[in-house]
Amino acid sequence: MKLITKIKNSLAIQLLVVLTFCSSVNAQTDKFVVTLDAGHGAHDFGATYHGHVEKNIALKVALKVGQILEKNPNIKVIYTRKTDVFIDLVERANIANRADANIFVSIHCNANKNTVPDGTETYVMGLTKNASNLEAAKKENSVITLEKDYQQKYEGFNPNAPESLMGMTLMQEEFLENSIALAGKIQDNFKDYMGLKSRGVKQAPFMVLHKAYMPRVLIEMGFISNREEGARLDSEQGQDDVALGIAEAIVSYKREFFGEEPNEPKIEKPVRRIVEKPVEVIQTETVVENKEMPKADENGIIFKVQLSASSKNLELVPSNFKGLQNVTSLFENGLYKYMYGSTSSHETAKSLLQEAKSKGFSSAYLIAFKDGKSINIQDAIK
Repeated sequence: MKLITKIKNSLAIQLLVVLTFCSSVNAQTDKFVVTLDAGHGAHDFGATYHGHVEKNIALKVALKVGQILEKNPNIKVIYTRKTDVFIDLVERANIANRADANIFVSIHCNANKNTVPDGTETYVMGLTKNASNLEAAKKENSVITLEKDYQQKYEGFNPNAPESLMGMTLMQEEFLENSIALAGKIQDNFKDYMGLKSRGVKQAPFMVLHKAYMPRVLIEMGFISNREEGARLDSEQGQDDVALGIAEAIVSYKREFFGEEPNEPKIEKPVRRIVEKPVEVIQTETVVENKEMPKADENGIIFKVQLSASSKNLELVPSNFKGLQNVTSLFENGLYKYMYGSTSSHETAKSLLQEAKSKGFSSAYLIAFKDGKSINIQDAIK
């Protein structure tokens, strides 16, 4: 009897542990999980110019971003490093994967032997033949040579030829559109509110992004090789400003794609502290397949359901979209965005969204247009 009692007690304890763990996991899933990755660390200094060290600046900014986000009870922050340590590239991505993060944000400083270039840029995972993008990826990917047995660990990947990623698993296109959306918000804050030069949203084969399985971006906060920009990035005020810009963009992304919780604390837009510089304008081709825009409301607003985004140009027939009719497409920034329905009513749009999800488009979400131009969904609802 004593043995049976002990077994029962043991099983009860194990069950309690399992239930506690499950409860903890479920509680965590209620939060929006952000993984912040401070580039480089320890013996990997990153770029060093004029006394400015990339690994130190990246860590300080990542911690500042985290401190801002942690004030929001609906956000959970995971750090790949909080001290001056070296973390393998694949492990940085694995930390985010294990945490089931909603987004992965890797923070870096740019540099160039030519000390004139300046400006910010944010990368998403992609395969490109653009020389400057490949050079940026080559520089960051070279970190893997500091890791033990990197050739076996990275399946023969050659950091001196980032395009060798083409022989590996292609990027997950289901995350690409959201990655671009997040990157765009970050660049908009840098440019519109902080007055920094924007070099745009770009694609490049970064190993740390390739291995993370969620929307993910790599931020180049500016060139520390540029004396003015390096001094700003290595200052307390400069780091506070950049951290605020990144954090506000993350919260804006959460609000747009995951909704806003009641009484959620607001983050003010970063303040413009820098004299405005010329902004590099990147021309993009926009083609709307349907020739006539649907009738909008009195404010010129219409709602649609975005089903997916892909580099493939699909024929707009129901068989390609799980039986859904009235599908249109928009070609923008090198991607075809496929949209379902069109209405001036937000309530009708929500019904269309549920219909799309019932058909299997689980990652579908609402988008809005005003006078034919894409606008923030929250602004449209207001």
